[in-house]
Amino acid sequence: MQKKFIIIISSLFLLFGIWFLWNHKYRALEDASLLEAVSPYRDAEITAEIIPAEGNTFGYDIYVYGSVMVHQPSRPGLPGNAGFATEEAARKVADLVIRKIRNNELPPTVTIEELRELGVL
Repeated sequence: MQKKFIIIISSLFLLFGIWFLWNHKYRALEDASLLEAVSPYRDAEITAEIIPAEGNTFGYDIYVYGSVMVHQPSRPGLPGNAGFATEEAARKVADLVIRKIRNNELPPTVTIEELRELGVL
């Protein structure tokens, strides 16, 4: 009887140990994925400069800590080399690109739909 009791208790401790290790492993994986989700650019020094482009239009450069990360002299996603008609339009898109970089959406692709939503087409 006492041998049976020891086997049952040992089995329970073994099951608890396996459960504990399994649970700890997945919590560590969840913590790692949370760390990866935080953008390394969230608090970075990011600036935009509006630049002249072909045909009296405007593009933009995005700087991260003073180094060019994006050089965009033309309207993204559209054919041709012309930029935006106004500096204001280029600024709106540059601001969108900065938001994407801060959210770790890399590369910071701009879609035609986003250009329409910004009212720059």
